[in-house]
Amino acid sequence: MDLFKKCDDFYDYYINHDAVTQGSYPYFIANRSTSPTEAIVDGDTKLVIGSNNYLGLTHHPKVLEAARDALMAYGSGCTGSRFLNGTLDLHEELEERLARFSGKEASLVFSTGYQTNLGTLHALLDRKDVAFLDADSHACIVDGAMVAFGKMVRFRHNDMQDLAAKLGSNTASGGRLVATDGVFSMSGAIADLPDLLKAARPHGARVMVDDAHSVGVLGDTGAGTAEHYGVTDQVDLITATFSKSFACIGGYVAGSKEVINFIKHKARSFIFSASMPPSAVATVLAALDVIQAEPERREQLWRNTKMMHEGLRSLGFDIGDTQTPVVPIMIGDDMKAFTFWRGLFDAGIFANTAVSPAVPPNTARIRTSFTAAHTEDQLTYVLETFETIGRQLGVI
Repeated sequence: MDLFKKCDDFYDYYINHDAVTQGSYPYFIANRSTSPTEAIVDGDTKLVIGSNNYLGLTHHPKVLEAARDALMAYGSGCTGSRFLNGTLDLHEELEERLARFSGKEASLVFSTGYQTNLGTLHALLDRKDVAFLDADSHACIVDGAMVAFGKMVRFRHNDMQDLAAKLGSNTASGGRLVATDGVFSMSGAIADLPDLLKAARPHGARVMVDDAHSVGVLGDTGAGTAEHYGVTDQVDLITATFSKSFACIGGYVAGSKEVINFIKHKARSFIFSASMPPSAVATVLAALDVIQAEPERREQLWRNTKMMHEGLRSLGFDIGDTQTPVVPIMIGDDMKAFTFWRGLFDAGIFANTAVSPAVPPNTARIRTSFTAAHTEDQLTYVLETFETIGRQLGVI
């Protein structure tokens, strides 16, 4: 059998899919960002409500200036891995600052958030070890556990009784790691971290929290889920990406100096990848400056979040158990979700659509995320448009 037959079969399925033939295919839409809340698609300006640019820093003048200055001072790239010639003083400065920001002894910067979790889990888990993952954990956590040599066990989403039972029944002779998202990317729910810690500790399990959607959003200083709950000292590892609140690309893991040093010398996705380019590192440093100096951005983010939670629920939409700026509008049927997306798009709103396998079957949704940069007028228009389309399609 030809290796590429599966590609041909998928292409036939793709070009004949109703979403494609009816012009409602919502993925790979080329656009040009013009502000934290708007983008141009085929010459038309769209209001973006699917970006993870939570604090609106992608166009902040200090962030852009820092990137430009680093580009001129250091060049366009490091052309090597951190392990060899690709470590800059900027990388070390960022790692020192992220460690302090996270409340940990040390941190390590990776080239992407995906590589951060992939490399961290692969480095730590050996054949006798077991990773216990929340069922709704991000793909990079799942993939990290899968490529490691250890065993992977899934526990029901945010169900700490199930976690405790599975920890208790585990007979592996190695170590145990419990890993979870801080904020779940498809539901907006916050992990029940205090009860997770209570379940993990009696079994000697270490705890890792992926704060991709939490950093800059949760906690008194924006340090994430552990700060939000006041349990920073009890969480062993904190990982996060720079592609959301930090308005760039890359990621980091923070923990004890011994563990970070181990990951630094063992994580294949760190050792065998080119390092973050200097302009990106400088961007994240500047974004961190703004996060710490302008807490009013986070305050505005939560005002906007409250407006959308209350507004969508009052209209009759099911937005699940979200507690954060990640707001799913539950549709159910895949094609109805695609049609809903197209209605929004035609009305000048660029949202995201999530269908199986990204979410469970029959739970298709419009996955929105709101930022500090959205204005009240923009959000009011979003609510009005959702109401119109929701009534047309019988969603409300």
